[in-house]
Amino acid sequence: MARRLLDAFEFIGKVASKMAATTLTISSKNYSSWSMRGWLMARLAGIEFEELLTKPGDADARAEILLLSPSILVPCLTFEGIKVWDTLAVGEFLNEIAPNPGLLPVDRLQRAHCRAICGEMHSGFTAMRSALPMNIKAHFPNFKIWSKAQADIERIIAIWRECLTTYGGPYLFGKSFCLADAMYAPVATRFMTYDVKIDADCAAYVQRVLAHPAVAEWIADAKLEVEEIEELEVEF
Repeated sequence: MARRLLDAFEFIGKVASKMAATTLTISSKNYSSWSMRGWLMARLAGIEFEELLTKPGDADARAEILLLSPSILVPCLTFEGIKVWDTLAVGEFLNEIAPNPGLLPVDRLQRAHCRAICGEMHSGFTAMRSALPMNIKAHFPNFKIWSKAQADIERIIAIWRECLTTYGGPYLFGKSFCLADAMYAPVATRFMTYDVKIDADCAAYVQRVLAHPAVAEWIADAKLEVEEIEELEVEF
């Protein structure tokens, strides 16, 4: 009888542990910039998580990638039974449960600045996103960029220059790759995909971001993806 009770408790414990397991639901590694941001944040936070991949062919995932969905529901972090979606919410939550890796700067003023440029990435740059959709495997040399997208690019470059000058690099807020770098990492991949011409300092920053171990791992996985979204495989 005691053995049966012990087995039952062990079974319940395993079920509860599975229910409380930390997972991160993401979409395509080749096409989904928001998934990349959330995944980088989770890796930087140093938490253990199971990666759940929604295939690009999934109707909801496809709508989000093609900017046809009114909301962005990936990445979605499930932690102790609670779901946290929206990339900034994921980043802020990770900073609460794992603050030591320094997702956000320690200094209050720097932290405010970091949040501001993350928020701008989160809510802005729609012209660039539409004209230069993320596609890590592709390369379009001498891609023609229309004026509204170019204005977004110039604003991003201005942000990078200000941060690199103010905080000394090599990353946006100093020596550590932080939330801001994770938010702008997909832009670095876009600049490579579409052969965007930028100044030497910002180009060097792009190379540092792409060489970061977590970013390099994501890119390597993206290049192994087989599924394609036809609309994003043509030069338009």
